[in-house]
Amino acid sequence: MVRRLLLSAALVVGLVAVPAAPSAATTVERSFAAAAARYGVPPELLIALGFVQSRLDHRAAGRAGAHGIMQLADNAVVHTLSEAAALTGRSRAELRTSEAANVAGAAAVLRSYADAAGLDAIGRADLDRWYLPVARFAGAVDDQVARLFADTVYDRLAVGVAPRPVTPDRGKLADVPAWGTGDARVLSADYAPAVWAPADPGNYTVSSRESSYPIDYVVIHVTQGSYAGSIAWFQNPASNVSAHYTFRSSDGAVTQSVREKDIGYHAGNWDYNTRSIGIEHEGFVDNPAWFTDAMYRASAALTRNLTAKYGIPRDRSHIIGHREVPGATHTDPGPHWNWTYYLQLVNGVTGTGSGTVDTASTNLNVRSGPGTGYAVVGSVADGAGVTVWCQATGTTVTGTFGTSNVWNRIGTGRWVSDTFVLTGHNGFIPGVPRC
Repeated sequence: MVRRLLLSAALVVGLVAVPAAPSAATTVERSFAAAAARYGVPPELLIALGFVQSRLDHRAAGRAGAHGIMQLADNAVVHTLSEAAALTGRSRAELRTSEAANVAGAAAVLRSYADAAGLDAIGRADLDRWYLPVARFAGAVDDQVARLFADTVYDRLAVGVAPRPVTPDRGKLADVPAWGTGDARVLSADYAPAVWAPADPGNYTVSSRESSYPIDYVVIHVTQGSYAGSIAWFQNPASNVSAHYTFRSSDGAVTQSVREKDIGYHAGNWDYNTRSIGIEHEGFVDNPAWFTDAMYRASAALTRNLTAKYGIPRDRSHIIGHREVPGATHTDPGPHWNWTYYLQLVNGVTGTGSGTVDTASTNLNVRSGPGTGYAVVGSVADGAGVTVWCQATGTTVTGTFGTSNVWNRIGTGRWVSDTFVLTGHNGFIPGVPRC
């Protein structure tokens, strides 16, 4: 078991990209190792599933009562929480609040699905044979969405620190086209890059906007769950919710669930629903790692298209968060959504800069925000080239190129002081947006 745990630990780092605090990483490793051993589930598969569900963040509170690293829930789509309680003998409260119990509960449910699929000891030792149990864990009402979820988990298995080739045994889903390909790629009539996956008819109102209602707003949401899970939620007739578009964190892929002319149920306010387009973004409001540059840029391109099409002003009075809708009970997109950067992208300020790190032969600390008070999340070697996505003011630092309070964002949640980066400019770089 020790050797498999080491592989799992490496995979955790590869999936998360940003190193966790040592104590937290140790706790996560122990939770996954114990659950994998107890229920005979490959630990790397369990970790990949947890990453897709929450990026291994036990604080994640998902849609419709989903909880923890593994997003156990009882709702219209999934019943993993009650299943886990029955299989483990643990209370629902413990499964929701205890990290170890949450992971163990998911492992127990996944093992029960493997047993139902006929996997014996030999089959359970083969990662590729777990594909259908993973697909079932999604609780999807549509085979294409179930395949999307399972494919996402197996994609994670292939890209960790210790990547391994995967050839999943898709069983009955083998003939279902992969998401965005073949028959599954039914393009949206409204926005060409989007895959069309319609919400259940009971989850929106057919209309003829802009004849029936003007479209005045774009409302920004965060899914509080996975990309595939959100699409499945809109397709479930019991959910009574929908948004027009949903974006994927990893690459900015987009799915449309409601036509723009129709009224989505996303804002919790009928007046705003009638006059807005709702855009969901995969992730959780408390974890900025979900808000990738690929997703920001892809979403901004859609918002740019919508504002041009419907004459919506490109400002914060008309491009708003769910929390700004009158009477809203939600907080999304939350404090980590970068409104300044997003509006710059929507308005066409999309330039990037480049530079070379110069630290007199030592590594340069990379921090989670624009200042020395933020956590160190990595380092960049002296002489390394970096791309500057946007810039902001922060802690004043004295470095190789003088004293400055300008900081450069070189990735999602990754910042370095401009005083250690040779960009050819003194401070702010012309054409590069402010963060």
